[in-house]
Amino acid sequence: MDLYELPKFEFPELRKSFINFPKFWKKQIFWVVILTVLISSAFGFAGGILSGSNLKFSGIRESIEEPATSTQQYTPQTTQETAIIGVVKTFSPAVVSIVITKDVPIIEQYYYNPFPEFGQEFQIPQYRQNGTQKQEVGGGTGFIVSEDGMILTNKHVVLDTEAEYTVLTNDGKSYPAKVLARDPIQDLAVIKISQEKTVNNQGDFTLTNFPVVKLGNSDSLQIGQTVIAIGNALGEFRNTVSAGVVSGLGRSITASGGGLSETIEDVIQTDAAINQGNSGGPLLNLKGEVIGIDTAMVQGAQNIGFAIPINYAKKDIEQIKASGKIVYPYLGVRYVLITEKIQKDNNLGVDYGAWIVKGEGGEPAVAQGSVAESAGLKENDIILEFNGEKITTENSLAKIIQKYNPGDQISLKIIRDKEEKTVSVTLGERSE
Repeated sequence: MDLYELPKFEFPELRKSFINFPKFWKKQIFWVVILTVLISSAFGFAGGILSGSNLKFSGIRESIEEPATSTQQYTPQTTQETAIIGVVKTFSPAVVSIVITKDVPIIEQYYYNPFPEFGQEFQIPQYRQNGTQKQEVGGGTGFIVSEDGMILTNKHVVLDTEAEYTVLTNDGKSYPAKVLARDPIQDLAVIKISQEKTVNNQGDFTLTNFPVVKLGNSDSLQIGQTVIAIGNALGEFRNTVSAGVVSGLGRSITASGGGLSETIEDVIQTDAAINQGNSGGPLLNLKGEVIGIDTAMVQGAQNIGFAIPINYAKKDIEQIKASGKIVYPYLGVRYVLITEKIQKDNNLGVDYGAWIVKGEGGEPAVAQGSVAESAGLKENDIILEFNGEKITTENSLAKIIQKYNPGDQISLKIIRDKEEKTVSVTLGERSE
């Protein structure tokens, strides 16, 4: 057998029966087999074509339907997510960016020869001012609190009296802004933009109202409550949104920035990201109410930011509308809140109250010409109670006095040389 020839298999009985078949039937079977093969091939070929057509059509159908699927509106997965999206959509139009511009000197370089008498070309570079130009020097955030364009922001955002301020709204429009007042105590300020005038079909002028935020109640805040911050992050990314929780209440911080350094009491702590440029932006709850004004962040920390409670700002807004300025009751003393350590270190007779002392730079403990001086308050006096309220580190003198107005008559319980006495004082006025 040839190596490449396959072996032949014998089926004796079948072969024998087949050989004995008549020739006629042998031919019929042969043609039946041939016909069956041809029919099977034809159906197989047709099935392949139909199958290929189905795949091809299916692919076209998918490519047509895919864009419709990708443009479907996103469905929020949780109730909290639904609330956040709703708040952002509703109140982002009332959040604005504040651009700070100022005339800055144009510095040019020039060269001069300090030794012309030696006849050598020895040039030294020098710099001089050649006029000024307007330039953007900073930015912040604010939010519209009245339909006529009154905006609340931080004092340190609009602190420079020589700068110009421009407000950019969420729809891309630009408005020059005027500073109405800066809060003398809190890091708050109120600015104003003008409404646009439109003419109706009768030729009458109408003013377009601005979208506004809703103001909530910061006294009802709870630690762990979800909050949303909206602001002009880094002065570049307008209406950036971040969310987090209230991570602390009643904090006292010393904040600095924009040429301002001051101690702010009773602020809200949050882990919602507050970046540079967010200053003056709103901190909202899930009902869409502003409960704080973003004001500071801790450098080098992970999401520790602070906001001034909105209830402090409500008084400013009311005063601006009523009198055009922000005023505070004024006593006129410098003090340190007494703790157990301060009591022990200075051998004081009590572990609470406001201890009247000189400033770190030697500033007088009692301001000259103040109502405190008129009432006879002196250095080293300790104010124990303000109109019946005990003064503690949690309930400071600054926090208590903000409940009153200039001209209110109050009583002070003080201790002097270990002797308690009551002093009557009519509060003065402090304004910008």
